Amino acid sequence: MLKLIKNANLFSPAPQGIVHILVAGEIVVYVGVKQPDLDASLDVEIVDLEGAAVIPGIIDAHAHITGGGGETGPSSRVPPVFLSEFTLAGVTSVVGVLGTDDLTRNTQTLVTQAYGLREEGLSAWCHTGGYHLPLTTLTGSARGDIVFIDPVIGVGELAISDHRSSQPTLDEFMRVASEAHVAGLMTGKAGIVHCHMGDGDRGLALLRAALDTCEIPARTFNPTHVNRNKPLFEEAMALTKYGCSVDVTAFPVGHVEPGLSAADAFIQFRDGGYPANQLTISSDGGGCLPAFDAQGNLTRFGVGLSSTLPETIQELVGKGVELQDALPPFTSSVADLLRLAQKGRVDVGKDADLVVLDTENNVRDVMARGRWHVQDGQAKVLGTYEQS
Repeated sequence: MLKLIKNANLFSPAPQGIVHILVAGEIVVYVGVKQPDLDASLDVEIVDLEGAAVIPGIIDAHAHITGGGGETGPSSRVPPVFLSEFTLAGVTSVVGVLGTDDLTRNTQTLVTQAYGLREEGLSAWCHTGGYHLPLTTLTGSARGDIVFIDPVIGVGELAISDHRSSQPTLDEFMRVASEAHVAGLMTGKAGIVHCHMGDGDRGLALLRAALDTCEIPARTFNPTHVNRNKPLFEEAMALTKYGCSVDVTAFPVGHVEPGLSAADAFIQFRDGGYPANQLTISSDGGGCLPAFDAQGNLTRFGVGLSSTLPETIQELVGKGVELQDALPPFTSSVADLLRLAQKGRVDVGKDADLVVLDTENNVRDVMARGRWHVQDGQAKVLGTYEQS
């Protein structure tokens, strides 16, 4: 069915004013101020948004789609994330990762979950490996996984400066990066190493050493959770001078200290004059959010939620950031880093991933791949095991 979305106040993410959007199947085929003339014999669903804001579907570049956790035993494993937990948050594309537990969970289950989310209507990818070396892979190598397995686009999240990491050496780290980079060249995929950053005193020293030592392009190295403490975020901002993109986590309320909220990190990054397109924001959705004392004992934990992404957009706008400036770390900048050419922007030929906001910038309606998943804040499409 064709879908004509009338009178949308479009942020593509750049502001386009009031336009009409025509969707055919899963693709946007028209965006313009003149309403297209459609033959009366065509079956067209018409929705008049009456000036409501429309933004690109959010890309959550770091989510534990098979569940995270496990630091305090089998009962602490977080369950897999249901479809509507993403779509109700305006997330239409997701990248799955493994965390601390890359043994009882593995690349096989991650790839299978990505395929399952695709069947349910989301756009989904994943990284191979997890916190530890040697990497858990499906084909026997990171390069093989990226080249031969469609959803696999990079390596991650490989733990650095964390007591739960495998303490990789510089040579080991550069070897993993070379695998990812070459596989990216061979396939046109992202080919990045998505690095989990812990609270260790070494911070980003290993990444800087790699950048100072090897010929691998800086874009290959992609540290995440860089706002988990303030000294680490200072290091991360400086790392962008090499050409790295850095990823901030939208921590839920109560899990920000001793770091920065995603909104405050965005503002500090912007005010510091750092390149806007080298900052992305992800949720850690489905992941455990543990805190440890100096002896490695668990003192607190929670669960990451994709809903923190639209909440961060709201917070930024509430702090005076223009909507068009707040959107790229959730949309176009993520798509560019991950080489997802069909995602991150609303334009002719792109996938029909749209989010309609209400007057308070809450997620109201969500279209993923041309299908309405959320309308009036209610999930209209549920995952297989969400069905009532």
